[in-house]
Parts: sequence; structure tokens; C-alpha cells
Amino acid sequence: MRLLFINGVNLNMTGLREKDVYGAQTLDEINYEIVEHFSEDSCEFYQSNNEGDICTAIQCAEGFDGIILNAGAFTHYSYAIRDAIASVGTPVVEVHMSNVHAREEFRKKSVLSEVCKGVICGFGKNSYILAGESFKL
Repeated sequence: MRLLFINGVNLNMTGLREKDVYGAQTLDEINYEIVEHFSEDSCEFYQSNNEGDICTAIQCAEGFDGIILNAGAFTHYSYAIRDAIASVGTPVVEVHMSNVHAREEFRKKSVLSEVCKGVICGFGKNSYILAGESFKL
């Protein structure tokens, strides 16, 4: 299986900001654990703070079995990313490390969920692994 993990805005600061919410591990350390978990599969990683670059990564994901997307704050307002997801045949699972439903009101609304295969939130770094495993079902 070939999986593409896309991380959006501010996720490059994972391990440095709001450790009580996102944990102390950096995104690179989390990605390493993902590779270890999916040792029989091919995992590729992409992170950008730019909305258009994330759209391009989604549009160029032909040949992947699935996309695991943590769009960060773009989740709540990026119709551009929503349209990119809707325009491709590669299934996308929306991921959040925190339980967005237990946080601020604005985080409870996702404009992406409607066009995603599913949503996983609240399991910290393991949200990525659970999302990847969903493509094996």
C-alpha cells in the first residue's frame, strides 16, 4: 500500500507549540514512527503552510492508495482544499491529533469532512496510524 501523509499549516511546529495539546514529539519524530508502523507499506510525507501547495499535493497524489490529511486550521475554512479533495479519485481521511470537538467552537466545524472517506481525531500521533490502517479495511 502507498500512503501520502499531508500536514498543513503550523504542523511543522509540532513538538514546540502547545505540547499539552499536540505532544512533545516533532513532526519528523512522528513521521518516523509512522514509517516504522507501516514497514510493509510505502509512506511519503508532505508539510506546507501554504494552502495552494496543499491543493497541488492532493492533485498530484495519483498512484497513492490513500491520503491522510491533517490540514490544521485550513480544515475550518479552506474551500480550495475541499475542492482539491473532491476533484481527485484518491480517498482522503481527515486527521486531527486533538479532539477538535472538545476544544474551541470554531474547531468543531470542518469544511473538508463532507468530501473525505472518514475523520479521525483525538488520539494524538496515533490518529495518523489509525487513519492509515483504515485503508486496509
